[in-house]
Amino acid sequence: MKILVTGSGGREHALAWRLAQSPLVTEVFVAPGNAGTALEENLSNVDIDVMDFKAQISFVKEVGIELTLIGPEAPLVAGVVDLFREAGLKCFGPDALGAQLEGSKTFTKNFLARHEIPTAAYASFNDATKAIEYAAGMDLPIVIKADGLAAGKGVVIAQSQDEAINTIKDMMQGNAFGEAGSIVVIEEFLAGEEASFIVMVDGKNAIPFASSQDHKAAYDGDMGPNTGGMGAYSPAPVVTPKVFEEIMSKVIRPTMQGLNDDGIFYVGFLYAGLMIDADGNPKVIEFNCRFGDPETQPIMMRMKSDLVQLCLDAIDGSLANQEIEFDERVALTVVMAAKGYPGSYAKGQKILTIPEENDYSKTFHAGTTLSAGKVFTNGGRVLGVTALGKNVGEAQSRVYRILKEIEFKDALYRSDIGYRAIERES
Repeated sequence: MKILVTGSGGREHALAWRLAQSPLVTEVFVAPGNAGTALEENLSNVDIDVMDFKAQISFVKEVGIELTLIGPEAPLVAGVVDLFREAGLKCFGPDALGAQLEGSKTFTKNFLARHEIPTAAYASFNDATKAIEYAAGMDLPIVIKADGLAAGKGVVIAQSQDEAINTIKDMMQGNAFGEAGSIVVIEEFLAGEEASFIVMVDGKNAIPFASSQDHKAAYDGDMGPNTGGMGAYSPAPVVTPKVFEEIMSKVIRPTMQGLNDDGIFYVGFLYAGLMIDADGNPKVIEFNCRFGDPETQPIMMRMKSDLVQLCLDAIDGSLANQEIEFDERVALTVVMAAKGYPGSYAKGQKILTIPEENDYSKTFHAGTTLSAGKVFTNGGRVLGVTALGKNVGEAQSRVYRILKEIEFKDALYRSDIGYRAIERES
């Protein structure tokens, strides 16, 4: 069968790469893709914008594609799956209503409260003056979130009241995140260790992928501005077998019940960003309606089950009692970014060397483009260098050794991805 993946980031490269390994697949197209998907065996790029749903549906019909997988959140929130379904086409992802779990943080916080799923105390505002008054009564630090989609950057942890006031004004009056910041959610700060817990959903059942941990801050030691993610590893040691069961019983199963109670038929990936406290109790920080990025890269590196068959089973509502199989080794990804990310950065820098993949490592492309057979930077997050190892320490050592072989002007990456897990190992 032929498959279409929409998107152009590291997530889409990793998903398309894994889909192409299914014995059910003859060809995988990526729209619009990047240099990595252009160069990858059994993958082909298609010059269709991720938000051009009409062109995607026409292409699917013309080429005879039997399954489309939507990579990024924006088209899901905009209702791409609804249009595919109306056209009688198989499309993996939630409809526009289900995608509101990512499209609106207010929607999600209200959902969590309504169904008694553990999360931080919060309030939502469309008036800056009232938001500032609410923040003034909170303990520091204060978490301030743009309500809508902000490419993973619409969250600020204010360390002072002045920073909170300025952040609220920037979001609501200064247009820092456009329409996404016209409403803000203000939350209590949760202490603990973050983990990413992603499940595949068929409308009634949810089966878990391996756990992972993302690194959102731009600089070492979790310092600097929030980004879309500077690295990740899988599994996350903080998700012990006991914590795993707590997540399933207190978060995932109540979420599935809540979706059904609210009349939301959710099919697709569901990403729970969690804070795990010192006693192993999970609280939901956020929901995403798609696979995480860069968590996709280490999870796909470890995945052994057939992703295509799982997607088809999810669409058919037959995931009950299934399990997803993973390599027992650890996988770790470090993102090579362009200097200035997550702010302004230069594009068009030639990438001089990209190492060949082997049985324990692979470099996934994110913000890259191909011109005259050469690879150039084309985004803030450029590459996701990924390696397997018997533990986090070995996987990390392998990745940083590979990173030294890659060169482009003003490359930037963190030097401590996986540090919490390594501290646990030692």
